[in-house]
Amino acid sequence: MAAAISGFDMAEFVDRVLAEDLGAGGDVTSAATIDAGARFVATMNCREPIVVAGIEVAIAFFRAMDGAVRIDCLVADGDAVDAGTVLLRLDGNAQAMLAAERSALNLLQHLSGIATLTRRYVDAIDGTGAVLLDTRKTIPGLRSLAKYAARSGGARNHRMRMDDGLLIKDNHVAVCGGVAAAVRSAKAAATGLQVQVEIDRIDQIEPALAAGADRLLLDNMAPEMLREGVALVAGRVPLEASGGVRLDTIRAIADSGVDFISVGRITQSAPAVDIGLDFVLQD
Repeated sequence: MAAAISGFDMAEFVDRVLAEDLGAGGDVTSAATIDAGARFVATMNCREPIVVAGIEVAIAFFRAMDGAVRIDCLVADGDAVDAGTVLLRLDGNAQAMLAAERSALNLLQHLSGIATLTRRYVDAIDGTGAVLLDTRKTIPGLRSLAKYAARSGGARNHRMRMDDGLLIKDNHVAVCGGVAAAVRSAKAAATGLQVQVEIDRIDQIEPALAAGADRLLLDNMAPEMLREGVALVAGRVPLEASGGVRLDTIRAIADSGVDFISVGRITQSAPAVDIGLDFVLQD
């Protein structure tokens, strides 16, 4: 997984998260109640249907606390699994496993929540030809993981950072004095990046295209207006619909004929899924 996330340092992330949870004194509860040599055999189970994302990071937390832990991983990121599915089995030092438990679960529940919600949106537009995109609406510090989870759910990543895509938004347009002026300035900057511009009125389309826009983002447009925009552009540049897209509206948006639909909700508002770590009694 780490290789699939550009710039992600698994070891640094795991160390930082564990330090946040353990503090200076470590898991004082486990140290006070459990023998230092006790074993913890457990299964990690999902308690609702989910799409898995982040399983290798979850495992890394347990390995960081006990390098000798035995783990049998039964799923892969991107798998859609039913409630009751065992995601992994582990056998390790009890104090170490319980110290890692919360960090592992928090991360896996959050990323799998993103992947699960993303898959619902992807399924809702299946067969339309439209591609689901994520956005930069992510929890600060977790963008690379959130966008990885969105990919695990079936979305395609939009910009990872502000420096890997040129996107003229409404405030840029306002400062520049209009869509055409903003696009001309962006083209003149010769960044080597495609110039995408946000459009919120049909009458902005032709000026944007005449100024050299490579892609249009049709913002907060109803499906009827989107269809009008699609007809006017007639394939000259790719079209992306964005703004307030919900699970109950995305199909109509996709049916308008746009090429892409960006949805901030999949990373910004996805609820954590229900996953637990359950002790297994030994004979």
